[in-house]
Amino acid sequence: MDAASARPGRVGRLGLAGWMLFDWAAQPFFTVVTTFIFGPYFVSQVAENPAQGQALWGYAAAAAGIVIALLSPVLGSIADAAGPRKPWIAGLAVIKIGSLVALWWAIPGSPVIWPLAFFALATMAAEFSIVFNDSMMPQLVARQDLGRISNIAWGLGYLGGLLLLVFVVAFVAASPDTGRTVLGLEPAFGLDPARFEGDRAVGPLAAAWYLLFILPMMAFTPDVRRIRPLASAVRIGLGELAATLREARRHAGIFRFFVARMIYQDGVAALLLLGGAFAAAIFDWKIFEIGLYGIILNLAAIAGNMIASVLDTRAGSKTVVLLALAALVVATLGIVSTGPGYTAFGLVALDTADSGELYATAAEKAYIVFGLLIGLAFGPVQASSRSYLARSVPPADAGRYFGLYALAGRATSFLAPFTVASITAATGSARLGMAVIIVFLALGMALLAATPYPAAEPAGE
Repeated sequence: MDAASARPGRVGRLGLAGWMLFDWAAQPFFTVVTTFIFGPYFVSQVAENPAQGQALWGYAAAAAGIVIALLSPVLGSIADAAGPRKPWIAGLAVIKIGSLVALWWAIPGSPVIWPLAFFALATMAAEFSIVFNDSMMPQLVARQDLGRISNIAWGLGYLGGLLLLVFVVAFVAASPDTGRTVLGLEPAFGLDPARFEGDRAVGPLAAAWYLLFILPMMAFTPDVRRIRPLASAVRIGLGELAATLREARRHAGIFRFFVARMIYQDGVAALLLLGGAFAAAIFDWKIFEIGLYGIILNLAAIAGNMIASVLDTRAGSKTVVLLALAALVVATLGIVSTGPGYTAFGLVALDTADSGELYATAAEKAYIVFGLLIGLAFGPVQASSRSYLARSVPPADAGRYFGLYALAGRATSFLAPFTVASITAATGSARLGMAVIIVFLALGMALLAATPYPAAEPAGE
C-alpha cells in the first residue's frame, strides 16, 4: 500500500503513529539545542560576551533561514514530481545527525565559526525534513481530522523535547560550581562540569534521539509511490513550481495566508530561538534555571496543543492561530517589559528581595508567568497553521504547497533574528532587540484576520 493510492484517513494506525512520531523525534533539537541548553551555553560561554553571543546566534539562524527559504519550494516541487518523501528525510537525517554530533567540540575559547556552522547545517536539515514530513499529512489523514492529528503530533513533539530536556537537566548538565546536577547527582557518562561537557553533550544526545525515533516512520508509514526518475523529476518539478507560484498568486486567499504566515512565523521563530538566551542575559540564569524554564514551557505547550486539538476541530484552524498569536503578543510584551525589580516597563514595581530559592525574585516569577503563556500558544500557532494549509490545498499538490509554506515561514526568517541581533549589537540591549518580535507577531495576526478559511475559498466564505 502507498500513500498515493490510499484514500486519506485510510492509513493503518501503525503507519499514522509512525508519521506522528516524526515530531517526537524532531522537536528535541529545537528544545535542547536551539533554545534551552546549547544556545544559552554558546551565548554565555563560547562567545566573548552575552550580547555578542546573542547577535552571532541570531546571524547563524538568519543565514540558515535564507538557504531554507530558497530551497524548500524547489525540494517540495521535486518531491511531488518524483513521489517518495522518505528517502529525502533519510538523506537529510545523515546531515542533521552528523552536525549535531559535531557540536560536542564547541569548547569555550575555541573558534565560534564551527559551532555556528554546524548549528546552521543542522537547522537546514531539520527544516527541510519538516517540509517532506508535512507534505505527507494530507495523504494520510482525513480532511476533518487534520487539525486534531496535527496538534496531537505537535504535542507529542513537545513531550519528546520535554523528556530529553528533563533527562539533561536531571542527569547530564551539572553546575560547574558544585559538580552536581539539579538532583544533586554526579553527571551521567562521566561528563566533566568544569569543561561544560553536559551542555555540549546535548548535540549528540539530540542526534541519537532523532535517529531512534524516525525509524518507525521509515518502517511503517506508507510513502507516495515513485512517479518518475529523479533527473526527470527535477526538470518537471521546477516547471511545476513556477506554475504553482502563478496559481498561488491567482488564489488571493492562499497568497494572503502565505504572506501572513511569513510575517508572524518570523516572530515565533525569533522568540523560540532567542527566548532562553534572553532570560539568561536579563537574570543571569544558569543551566538549572534555564532548563527548568524550558521544562515549564514544554509542559504548557503540551497542554496548549491538546486544547487546540479539540478547538481546531470545533472552531477551525484560523481561530486557533489568531488566539495563539494574540497570546504571544501579550506574553512577549510582558517579558520585554520585565526586569530586576519591575514589570510593565517600570510602571509596576516588584519586590527585589531575594528568597534564595530558584527564581528567587518577584521579577523572575513574573517572567515565568509570561513564559507559561508563550508555552500555551507557540505549539498551536504552528500546528494549526499546518492544518490550515492542509485543508486548503489538494493532497496531490501538497509537496509544492508545503514547500511554499516553508518559504512563507522562511523567506524573511532571517529578518526577525537579524533585526533582533542588529539592534542588540548596536545598542548593547537584549531587551530592545527582543521588542522587535512584537511587531512581527501583531502585523502577521492582522493580515491573517483578513484571510479566508480555508485559504482557497473567496473572502467572506
